[in-house]
Amino acid sequence: MNNEGMKTHKDLHVWQKAMDLVVDVYEITYRLPQSELYGLTSQIRRSAVSIPSNIAEGAGRNYGKEFIQFLYIALGSIAELETQLLLVQRLKFIETIQLEKLYDVKKMLLGLIKSVKAVRSEK
Repeated sequence: MNNEGMKTHKDLHVWQKAMDLVVDVYEITYRLPQSELYGLTSQIRRSAVSIPSNIAEGAGRNYGKEFIQFLYIALGSIAELETQLLLVQRLKFIETIQLEKLYDVKKMLLGLIKSVKAVRSEK
């Protein structure tokens, strides 16, 4: 158990929400044209999977400087995913895409980064 009292990354609400986001993204990409399977579909899925994966990897290393670094990488993946989903919408592959869950995960990540930084500065 780490110094935050959590057992694993699976205890982090942001990781849980990011996993839900991945499921939503897969449901969206199933509706994309077959011609995009190796293009946008693949890229969108990789970006989405990267979010909880980086949260998990950072938590697995330690809950300090490295953890914050991986949380920032996850934030980068969120920006990448948002761009790709907006592109899918602009290309009219899907009429509307709800991005609330993506924005919720982003807010949670920013909050976690702030919290971890605050704990680190107290030491």
